[in-house]
Amino acid sequence: MNPAPTPIRRSLRVFAWLSFLAQTIIIATGGAVRLTGSGLGCPTWPTCTPESLVPTEELTYHSLIEFGNRMMTGVVGILALVVFVLVWRIRRERRDLFVLAFIVGAGIVTQAIVGGITVWTGLNPFIVGFHYVSSIVLVCVTAAFLARLDAVPGPRERAVPGWYAGLAHATTAVLALTIAFGILTTGAGPHSGDAAAGRNGFDAELLEHIHAWPGYALFALTLVLVVAAWRLKLPTLGWAATLLGVEFVQIAVGLIQARNGLPPVLVGIHMVLAALAAATTTLVILRLKRPVTADVPAEASVPA
Repeated sequence: MNPAPTPIRRSLRVFAWLSFLAQTIIIATGGAVRLTGSGLGCPTWPTCTPESLVPTEELTYHSLIEFGNRMMTGVVGILALVVFVLVWRIRRERRDLFVLAFIVGAGIVTQAIVGGITVWTGLNPFIVGFHYVSSIVLVCVTAAFLARLDAVPGPRERAVPGWYAGLAHATTAVLALTIAFGILTTGAGPHSGDAAAGRNGFDAELLEHIHAWPGYALFALTLVLVVAAWRLKLPTLGWAATLLGVEFVQIAVGLIQARNGLPPVLVGIHMVLAALAAATTTLVILRLKRPVTADVPAEASVPA
C-alpha cells in the first residue's frame, strides 16, 4: 500500500500560499518599476544612493517605486525562510517539499543579485528579461510546492496516455517560446524602465507579430489537451481548463494593448498573466503522474 501523506500543519499551508502570492505580486511591482520609468529611481545597489540605504528627500517618486519593489524582495525572502523552517521538521518524510523550499530560498538570493546587476548595467534589456524569467520560475516552484503539499510520497507512474504526456510537454515548450518572444518584444518597445536605458535593437512591431504566433499555437494545443482530458476523463482536466481560461484572457489583453499603444496598466497585467499561465502549466505537468498503485510494482511505472 502507498504510505499516507505526512500531516501538513495549517501554518505551513498558510505561509506556502503567502509565498506564492508574494512571488506573483513582486512581478507586478517589478512591472510597475519598469512601466513608470522608475528603473533607476535608486541609482545604486544594494543602497538606494551612494550615501543612503533608503530614498532621500532629493529623489523623486520614482525612487519610492523602485525602493518599494526592493522591499518586496525582503517580504518574499522572509516568507520563504518561514516555509523552509516549517518544512525542516518533515524534511526526511517529505524530501520533495524540502527541496522545493530550498530552491525558492536560493532563487530569491539569486534574484536579488540579478536585480543589482540590472541597476549596475543601466537596465540592460537582456538582463532585465532574465530577471523576469527567474521571477516566473519562482512562481512556478511555489505553485508546485502548493500542489505537492497533500501528495502521497513515494514512486509515481504515468496517469495519462503517452501521446498526451508528450503533447503536454510540447505545450510547455511553446509557452516558454511565447514568453521568450514576449520578453524580446518588451525589450524593443517603449517601456525601458528609464529614459536613459537602451533597447535591444530589434524591430518591436515585427516582434509583436512573431510573439503572437506561438501564443495562438499555445492556445490551440491547450484546447486539444482540454478536449482530450474531458473525453478520456484524465486527471489533468481541471488545470488544463484553467490554463485555457488564463490564455484566453491573456490573448485578449495582448490584442487590446497592441491596438492601444501599449498602455502601462495592460502591459503590467499581461506580465502577471504570463506568470500565472506558467504556474498553471506546471500544475498540468504535475497531474500527468499519480502515486504507484498497490498492485502495480514501481519498476512497471512508465515515466511521463
